[in-house]
Amino acid sequence: MKELLYLKDDQIKDLIEKLFVSYRETFSDSKKILNKYSIGLAHHKVIHLVSMYKGISISELLKRLKVTKQSLNRVLKDLIKLDIITFKKDEQDTRVKHLFLNDKGEKIFDEVFNQQKKRIYNALLNSSSDEVINFDNVLSKIING
Repeated sequence: MKELLYLKDDQIKDLIEKLFVSYRETFSDSKKILNKYSIGLAHHKVIHLVSMYKGISISELLKRLKVTKQSLNRVLKDLIKLDIITFKKDEQDTRVKHLFLNDKGEKIFDEVFNQQKKRIYNALLNSSSDEVINFDNVLSKIING
């Protein structure tokens, strides 16, 4: 670990490139599936989060995506038009809408997830337990700043 104290800019640039390429490859695996349903990565991000957080409110989704209302509204309109998500009004505050995937949305999520899972699973399977745990810890630290 001592060598980490002396990380050079080139090593950090290399790590950033690996993060970029791993993101690109993980999401390019699912591009054919998304194209089949005429949706893109922005739509997939919403589908993924709605699947992970069933009943998420639009305001919470905005916070998680860190996008503007305008760009989220465009994506939500597409997903509604394509019959992928549904809304349910909050029982206490009817101004709050909760998002859910319908059967078609769940099917799309499962197709994309299964495609992405292959690459991730193979990488994890070919890594030691310590590498997996340390990788997860480092990713969490990158995410949380």
